[in-house]
Amino acid sequence: MGMASRIECLFFSEFHPTLGPKITYQVPEEYISRELFDTVQVYIITKPELQNKLITVTAMGKKLIGCPVCIEHKKYSRNALLFNLGLVCDAQTNTCALEPIVKKLSGYLTTLELESGFISNEESKQKLLPIMSTLLEELNATGACTLPIDESNTIHLKLIQLRKDPPIVQEYDVPVFTQCKDHFIKSQWDLTTQQILPYIDGFRHIQKISAEADVEMNLVRIAVQNLLYYGAVTMVSIFQYSNVYCTTPKVQSLIDDKSIQEECLNYVTKQGQKRASLRDVFQLYCGLSPGTTVRDLCSRYSLQLQRVDERRLIQFGLMKSLIRRLQKYPVKVIRDERSRLPRLYTGGHSYDEICCKTGISYQELDERLENDPNIVVCWK
Repeated sequence: MGMASRIECLFFSEFHPTLGPKITYQVPEEYISRELFDTVQVYIITKPELQNKLITVTAMGKKLIGCPVCIEHKKYSRNALLFNLGLVCDAQTNTCALEPIVKKLSGYLTTLELESGFISNEESKQKLLPIMSTLLEELNATGACTLPIDESNTIHLKLIQLRKDPPIVQEYDVPVFTQCKDHFIKSQWDLTTQQILPYIDGFRHIQKISAEADVEMNLVRIAVQNLLYYGAVTMVSIFQYSNVYCTTPKVQSLIDDKSIQEECLNYVTKQGQKRASLRDVFQLYCGLSPGTTVRDLCSRYSLQLQRVDERRLIQFGLMKSLIRRLQKYPVKVIRDERSRLPRLYTGGHSYDEICCKTGISYQELDERLENDPNIVVCWK
């Protein structure tokens, strides 16, 4: 598990009929001080209104997460058994990924108590201490734990990695696999994703994938967005030889980082050719600049491109942010409702977007705009 969600302590607290709320076990021992427990005990062993709910409390530089349980039955002292198995982390820790673990643990202990009196029986309750030690060690080490309790019960826990919501996928975006496509396990994904997978090649855009795979475009966008969420693909722009690119400061990593060098040279070398040299690849990237199209690059550096696939060169550069695309955005400087497509000439729509939405080619759009004196094209 990453340090961002590291568990510092596991504790088991219960309500004693004469002593009241207390910590019965904690791993490591004496981690939770008496002062800290006295401060937060009303959120550990709680009133009925807060029972069976996830509760997170921050106090004295620590964050405690628990799910208080109350099992009512006349066999218990005061007709109820109250307990809580919780986690402690540093106060700055993002504990969202740990909350399902706490909820699931409370469910396991409730089931064990209802089936065999695991918590109310002093002898079986002592098994909690080694269980908690194993949970703490394995969850911090691997983010997962499988632990047999008895013949019929096994604890299965796994920390789910929280990911940021991916950007909205547009019809002019081009999905590219972040790893070798051969390693992609097709059967793990839904039917729509399986249907479009053969068409994801790093050069077809969403609209083209939709048409060729015969899948409705919104479904393709949703499927690709799901792949993007799990890091299976990343997005680049449509490749054309008329495109213009420029380097970013990250291009320096091609010189400094040996692993990036290896990955890049393996990726951009033409099939069947001797591996390209770092000198040639770096020279090609540095040859990209405002005003220089990919077509210009190919004519100027034909010798360096003998072993380099220019399409994969651009693709890799975009994936690793070594380069960025300079896009063209038409702006209508004089309002004229009679001109065609005025709503797309606001400076907020790129050539890629306009061509995808209207079905016209780049060359046709260029000719239209060049003949209109009221339109200025901005590069950005």
